[in-house]
Amino acid sequence: MKKILMMFAMLAVAFTASAQKFALVDMEYILKNIPAYERANEQLTQVAKKWQAEVDALNTEAQTMYKNYQNEVVFLSQEQKKERQEAIMNKEKEASELKRKYFGPEGELFKKRTSLMTPIQEEIYNAVKDIADLRGYSLILDRASDTSIIFGSPKIDISNEVLSKLGYSN
Repeated sequence: MKKILMMFAMLAVAFTASAQKFALVDMEYILKNIPAYERANEQLTQVAKKWQAEVDALNTEAQTMYKNYQNEVVFLSQEQKKERQEAIMNKEKEASELKRKYFGPEGELFKKRTSLMTPIQEEIYNAVKDIADLRGYSLILDRASDTSIIFGSPKIDISNEVLSKLGYSN
């Protein structure tokens, strides 16, 4: 009796699984073919370089201050030593705070990336959702980010269809 129930359960699972439709997308491929994404990436790179240069300039200034302090330390009074040490530490702190402001988890670069990328991601999501609704897909996986997909048939890859829906021909 248990064997029969087990067999019915397995058949039910098999029928349920076969009734569902699946598809794959390659987000790297899709994003690479969207010019707005490439422009946003370039813009982020330029902003990051500019901000990194500002941080590097402060760090260089702190290093120069420290080298000058080392060269002149024997000629300085205790009070002058303390002032110079504090000035060096303040410059290092300023560089660290600027780095955190620009590149921290809630920093300017994160905010800039979010503001530039979110509209593109939402547009892609909506296109994928529309295709899924139209074709009756129960699940769409990203083959570019999911390392557990060992093989995905090109027949179920809808990446080009997503690009077409977004208005990009390939």
